[in-house]
Amino acid sequence: MNMQSTDAIPASPAHSFPMNQWWVAGFTWDLKDAPLSRKILNRPIVFFRLPSGEVGALEDRCCHKELPLSCGKVEEGGLRCGYHGLLFNCAGTCIEIPGQERIPSKAKVISYPVKEQDKIIWVWIGATPDDLPTKAPPSYPIHGHPDFAVGGGGYHYDAPYQLIHDNLMDLSHLGYVHLKTIGGNARVHMNAETKVSGEGDVVRLVRLMPDSEPPPTYTAAWPFEGRVDRWQEIEFHVTHVRIWTGAMDVGSGHFDNPDRAGFHMRGFHGITPETDTTTHYFWSVATNPHPDRENAAQTVVEQTAATFDEDKAIIEAQYRNQLNFPTRSRLDIHVDVGPNRARRVIERLINA
Repeated sequence: MNMQSTDAIPASPAHSFPMNQWWVAGFTWDLKDAPLSRKILNRPIVFFRLPSGEVGALEDRCCHKELPLSCGKVEEGGLRCGYHGLLFNCAGTCIEIPGQERIPSKAKVISYPVKEQDKIIWVWIGATPDDLPTKAPPSYPIHGHPDFAVGGGGYHYDAPYQLIHDNLMDLSHLGYVHLKTIGGNARVHMNAETKVSGEGDVVRLVRLMPDSEPPPTYTAAWPFEGRVDRWQEIEFHVTHVRIWTGAMDVGSGHFDNPDRAGFHMRGFHGITPETDTTTHYFWSVATNPHPDRENAAQTVVEQTAATFDEDKAIIEAQYRNQLNFPTRSRLDIHVDVGPNRARRVIERLINA
């Protein structure tokens, strides 16, 4: 894990985000041979993987002529600037200036702590460069579970990050937005038994739909006998959301059994602000493929991506319209309990 330089240029303002958190910067498969430029919480950062496998995260700016370091190339010892060849290691220190033996002490850039774990790349964003990690990144072992197949991807949203939180914490919209995939009867979704709880910075929401019709994605992936007992369990964390959904034949198990039978989808949703009004959305889905359904896992991944295409269109249209009506108040209804509770967590952390 790389440490930030304590005498580097001060970080940019905090804006509207909780600081001193591990944020998702992407997945293992996003980082290949070339440097990867991403703006995280208004901070331009370049991510790169050395031939040794070590991952670095630096301010995307050379301290010499300010070319983005993402325009350079990865070498054995670090990341070389594409303008005059200054070479920076993962700590942000310049270790070579071509044609010059002496390296000034100020030849350095901000380095961000970064950790690759469970196929997820996490970056620590402190309120200042001195605010180093106080905890390990969240673990997500399902990415390596032998009984699950995993796929995923990423989106760029022209909308603030908390609108995506709202969408994920309220799955009642499935019956209206996702009819062809993971939806189902809209009335059943709107009337689903729902329980909301929380502890610390975590909000949990459980929605149960016993004796209901399985949606198209479910029937394509699993040979149900007919109607199903369906569940949706959502866990909100400040920097990501975990969603466990699935179904089993009616009466074949119990909702309180963590090892219940049937069809399972484990979703990971890394919601990372790019700026105050744009967002990175890194998602994965892990599913238990049925041996009698060929290509079932690929079907689940493809149809999950299709649902996110639909969500993206809805959320970006929603935000554009909010800009059209900046002074109008908005109504809360019963499905807003979970999203509102998550918003209160974010507000408390920002104010702190």
